[in-house]
Amino acid sequence: MGTQSVKMPVNLAEGTVDMVVKKPEATLNDVVVQSVTYDSVSLLAKASVSNPYVTPILIGEINYILKSADTVMASGKMEDPGLLMPLNVTLLEIEVKVPYSVVITLLRGVITKWAINYELQLLFTFLDIPGVGGITIPITEKGVIKIPTIAELLKGGKEEDKAWFSLKNWI
Repeated sequence: MGTQSVKMPVNLAEGTVDMVVKKPEATLNDVVVQSVTYDSVSLLAKASVSNPYVTPILIGEINYILKSADTVMASGKMEDPGLLMPLNVTLLEIEVKVPYSVVITLLRGVITKWAINYELQLLFTFLDIPGVGGITIPITEKGVIKIPTIAELLKGGKEEDKAWFSLKNWI
């Protein structure tokens, strides 16, 4: 009797490894207007990223693309964003700067709604994950950035809206 070898399809073996080996998970919590300057609007994307390991994980970089109505508003890279702490969830803040020329173009199309629909794509690249090596985790989130109207501000809108439109942000 000869020996028989059992051959498993490669994709089945990879799928089994994926189910057994834990990986970091990322969730986009919020996108808010952070500041307004003479040349751009800065948005702050807040993401929670979990580390299932007992050792820190190095984040290599975070790439982002911010779109509205299939128009790229901003894209870029946050290099060396730091470490994920062991067995913990780390809050990461990714600043996305949108040039005024893009904001004004978008507002012309939505001036009656006072809101900008967006899609934010984030790509988290992790280095040296135990048992896995380097991986990239993509997340995509769609939402609406509410622009307060002048009438809402005069009637006493939300405090963060007043701060966004305060004179110090426009100087």
